[in-house]
Amino acid sequence: MSTSAQQSPSDAVRSGGTVTDRLVEANQRYAADFSDPGMDARPVLQVAVVACMDARLDLHAALGLELGDCHTIRNAGGVVTDDVIRSLTISQRALGTRSVILVHHTGCGLESLTEDFRIELEEEVGQRPAWAVEAFRDVDKDVRQSMQRVRTSPFLLHTDDVRGFVFDVTTGLLREIDPAE
Repeated sequence: MSTSAQQSPSDAVRSGGTVTDRLVEANQRYAADFSDPGMDARPVLQVAVVACMDARLDLHAALGLELGDCHTIRNAGGVVTDDVIRSLTISQRALGTRSVILVHHTGCGLESLTEDFRIELEEEVGQRPAWAVEAFRDVDKDVRQSMQRVRTSPFLLHTDDVRGFVFDVTTGLLREIDPAE
Protein backbone atom coordinates (compact mmCIF):
# COMPACT_ATOMS: atom_id res chain seq x y z
CA MET A 1 0.00 0.00 0.00
CA SER A 2 1.45 3.36 -0.91
CA THR A 3 0.85 6.37 1.23
CA SER A 4 1.45 10.04 0.82
CA ALA A 5 4.03 9.66 3.58
CA GLN A 6 6.35 8.48 0.83
CA GLN A 7 6.45 12.08 -0.43
CA SER A 8 7.23 14.63 2.25
CA PRO A 9 5.70 18.11 2.35
CA SER A 10 9.13 19.51 1.55
CA ASP A 11 9.19 17.38 -1.65
CA ALA A 12 5.93 19.05 -2.73
CA VAL A 13 7.37 22.49 -2.08
CA ARG A 14 10.62 21.66 -3.94
CA SER A 15 8.61 20.53 -6.94
CA GLY A 16 7.16 24.01 -7.19
CA GLY A 17 4.10 23.90 -4.99
CA THR A 18 2.64 23.44 -1.56
CA VAL A 19 1.02 20.39 -0.04
CA THR A 20 -2.33 22.01 -0.80
CA ASP A 21 -1.28 22.39 -4.46
CA ARG A 22 -0.47 18.67 -4.52
CA LEU A 23 -3.89 17.82 -3.07
CA VAL A 24 -5.70 20.04 -5.58
CA GLU A 25 -3.78 18.33 -8.40
CA ALA A 26 -4.80 14.94 -7.00
CA ASN A 27 -8.40 16.12 -7.01
CA GLN A 28 -8.13 17.01 -10.68
CA ARG A 29 -7.02 13.44 -11.46
CA TYR A 30 -9.80 12.05 -9.26
CA ALA A 31 -12.47 14.22 -10.87
CA ALA A 32 -11.38 13.20 -14.38
CA ASP A 33 -12.68 9.67 -13.74
CA PHE A 34 -15.45 10.62 -11.30
CA SER A 35 -19.04 9.74 -11.94
CA ASP A 36 -21.89 10.68 -9.62
CA PRO A 37 -22.68 7.58 -7.54
CA GLY A 38 -26.27 8.79 -7.19
CA MET A 39 -26.25 8.40 -3.44
CA ASP A 40 -28.41 10.10 -0.87
CA ALA A 41 -26.82 11.94 2.07
CA ARG A 42 -28.46 9.42 4.40
CA PRO A 43 -25.97 6.72 5.44
CA VAL A 44 -26.94 3.29 4.17
CA LEU A 45 -26.09 1.61 7.49
CA GLN A 46 -27.77 4.33 9.58
CA VAL A 47 -24.62 4.70 11.69
CA ALA A 48 -22.48 7.65 12.74
CA VAL A 49 -18.84 7.06 13.65
CA VAL A 50 -17.13 9.53 15.98
CA ALA A 51 -13.37 9.15 15.90
CA CYS A 52 -10.07 10.86 16.50
CA MET A 53 -8.57 12.88 13.66
CA ASP A 54 -5.29 10.93 13.96
CA ALA A 55 -3.87 10.28 10.49
CA ARG A 56 -3.12 6.65 11.37
CA LEU A 57 -6.83 5.74 11.53
CA ASP A 58 -8.23 4.61 8.19
CA LEU A 59 -11.76 4.18 9.52
CA HIS A 60 -13.38 2.90 6.36
CA ALA A 61 -10.78 0.17 5.94
CA ALA A 62 -10.66 -0.70 9.66
CA LEU A 63 -14.45 -1.03 9.91
CA GLY A 64 -15.11 -2.53 6.47
CA LEU A 65 -17.12 0.50 5.35
CA GLU A 66 -17.84 1.67 1.84
CA LEU A 67 -18.66 5.13 0.54
CA GLY A 68 -22.15 6.06 1.71
CA ASP A 69 -22.28 3.62 4.62
CA CYS A 70 -21.85 6.05 7.51
CA HIS A 71 -21.45 9.59 8.74
CA THR A 72 -17.93 10.20 10.01
CA ILE A 73 -17.30 12.87 12.63
CA ARG A 74 -13.68 13.46 13.59
CA ASN A 75 -11.89 15.71 16.03
CA ALA A 76 -8.85 15.69 18.31
CA GLY A 77 -9.29 12.65 20.55
CA GLY A 78 -12.64 11.61 19.11
CA VAL A 79 -14.10 13.35 22.14
CA VAL A 80 -17.85 13.95 22.32
CA THR A 81 -18.00 17.74 22.55
CA ASP A 82 -20.94 20.10 22.04
CA ASP A 83 -20.06 20.29 18.35
CA VAL A 84 -20.07 16.50 18.06
CA ILE A 85 -23.51 16.44 19.71
CA ARG A 86 -24.60 19.06 17.14
CA SER A 87 -23.40 16.85 14.28
CA LEU A 88 -24.93 13.69 15.78
CA THR A 89 -28.23 15.49 16.30
CA ILE A 90 -28.33 16.52 12.64
CA SER A 91 -27.21 13.03 11.61
CA GLN A 92 -30.03 11.41 13.56
CA ARG A 93 -32.88 13.88 13.25
CA ALA A 94 -32.38 15.00 9.65
CA LEU A 95 -30.52 12.09 8.06
CA GLY A 96 -31.79 8.95 9.77
CA THR A 97 -28.86 7.48 11.70
CA ARG A 98 -29.73 5.29 14.66
CA SER A 99 -26.40 3.87 15.89
CA VAL A 100 -23.29 5.61 17.21
CA ILE A 101 -19.81 4.10 17.28
CA LEU A 102 -17.02 5.89 19.15
CA VAL A 103 -13.42 5.14 18.17
CA HIS A 104 -10.53 6.41 20.28
CA HIS A 105 -7.04 4.93 19.91
CA THR A 106 -3.80 4.00 21.59
CA GLY A 107 -1.02 6.57 21.63
CA CYS A 108 -3.34 9.56 21.29
CA GLY A 109 -1.74 13.00 21.39
CA LEU A 110 -4.33 14.19 23.90
CA GLU A 111 -2.73 11.86 26.45
CA SER A 112 0.35 14.11 26.48
CA LEU A 113 -1.50 17.42 26.81
CA THR A 114 -3.20 19.09 29.76
CA GLU A 115 -5.67 21.92 30.09
CA ASP A 116 -2.56 24.10 30.58
CA PHE A 117 -2.45 24.13 26.78
CA ARG A 118 -5.25 26.73 26.89
CA ILE A 119 -3.27 28.89 29.31
CA GLU A 120 -0.20 28.68 27.07
CA LEU A 121 -2.33 29.75 24.11
CA GLU A 122 -3.67 32.67 26.10
CA GLU A 123 -0.14 33.78 26.98
CA GLU A 124 0.91 33.52 23.34
CA VAL A 125 -2.04 35.16 21.58
CA GLY A 126 -3.62 37.21 24.36
CA GLN A 127 -6.91 35.32 24.43
CA ARG A 128 -7.88 32.05 26.07
CA PRO A 129 -9.85 29.67 23.85
CA ALA A 130 -13.48 29.13 24.81
CA TRP A 131 -13.10 25.40 24.16
CA ALA A 132 -11.67 22.77 26.49
CA VAL A 133 -8.67 20.73 25.41
CA GLU A 134 -10.39 17.53 26.64
CA ALA A 135 -7.01 15.99 27.46
CA PHE A 136 -7.03 12.62 29.21
CA ARG A 137 -4.69 10.06 30.76
CA ASP A 138 -6.89 6.95 30.56
CA VAL A 139 -8.27 6.22 27.08
CA ASP A 140 -10.79 3.65 28.37
CA LYS A 141 -12.21 6.12 30.87
CA ASP A 142 -12.41 8.78 28.16
CA VAL A 143 -14.36 6.43 25.88
CA ARG A 144 -16.78 5.75 28.75
CA GLN A 145 -17.19 9.49 29.32
CA SER A 146 -17.91 10.03 25.62
CA MET A 147 -20.46 7.18 25.60
CA GLN A 148 -22.17 8.76 28.61
CA ARG A 149 -22.31 12.16 26.91
CA VAL A 150 -24.06 10.61 23.89
CA ARG A 151 -26.43 8.53 26.01
CA THR A 152 -27.53 11.49 28.14
CA SER A 153 -27.90 14.13 25.45
CA PRO A 154 -31.47 15.43 25.34
CA PHE A 155 -31.07 16.28 21.65
CA LEU A 156 -30.41 12.75 20.39
CA LEU A 157 -33.30 10.47 19.49
CA HIS A 158 -31.39 7.19 19.47
CA THR A 159 -29.12 6.49 22.43
CA ASP A 160 -29.69 2.76 22.91
CA ASP A 161 -27.08 1.60 20.36
CA VAL A 162 -23.97 3.52 21.44
CA ARG A 163 -20.75 1.52 21.60
CA GLY A 164 -17.20 2.61 22.26
CA PHE A 165 -13.86 1.16 21.16
CA VAL A 166 -10.13 1.72 21.38
CA PHE A 167 -8.26 1.15 18.11
CA ASP A 168 -4.75 -0.22 18.59
CA VAL A 169 -2.52 1.70 16.16
CA THR A 170 0.08 -1.09 16.14
CA THR A 171 -2.24 -4.08 15.49
CA GLY A 172 -5.25 -2.49 13.80
CA LEU A 173 -7.61 -4.24 16.21
CA LEU A 174 -10.56 -2.68 18.01
CA ARG A 175 -11.09 -3.35 21.70
CA GLU A 176 -14.61 -2.73 22.94
CA ILE A 177 -15.02 -0.71 26.13
CA ASP A 178 -17.60 -1.82 28.67
CA PRO A 179 -19.54 1.30 29.68
CA ALA A 180 -20.24 -0.08 33.15
CA GLU A 181 -16.65 -0.60 34.35
